[in-house]
Amino acid sequence: MTKLIIVALIVTIVGIVAFAAAEKARSVINNAGTTLVVSSESQTITVSISGEVMKNYPNGGTYVLPIDSVLSDLILAAGGATTNADPKAYDGDFLLENKMSFYIAPLYDNTNTCSTEPIAKVNINTADKAKLMEVSSIGSTVAQAIIAYRQSNGRFRRIEELKNVSGIGNATFEKIKNFVQIFE
Repeated sequence: MTKLIIVALIVTIVGIVAFAAAEKARSVINNAGTTLVVSSESQTITVSISGEVMKNYPNGGTYVLPIDSVLSDLILAAGGATTNADPKAYDGDFLLENKMSFYIAPLYDNTNTCSTEPIAKVNINTADKAKLMEVSSIGSTVAQAIIAYRQSNGRFRRIEELKNVSGIGNATFEKIKNFVQIFE
């Protein structure tokens, strides 16, 4: 009888430990249908990605990642970048924050399947006013606002920061996002 009680006690303790471990490492299913295993909620972030990524191209998806993840981790969770992703339009070492969204711009025009020339792009970190104005939808006032933002805040770390510039809302960003980059 004593052996039975000891065995029952050991099985109960093992069960409690296993349950606690299972609760700590919970599975999260993102809208792409991929299961990611993450640690406790307080140590995770939820981030979205769209554009030139393999899963759910071109609309991307939302992912739950460890709190210290960088953009390259998010791209990997989204199945990797497509062969058409412009590596000069994003920084894979960018440290992610909760609720951020990222767009991976194309290198070639997706509407022209025969295109052999990359999209002409402007570097928002180095371009002068005249060069910025070469992008359709960026006029004199917006170009000056981009330069002023850059001078006040340092270099752009991601193209989505353009939405923080006076005169660039979601509609303008959608028009220019494929024509800018952050690296030479």
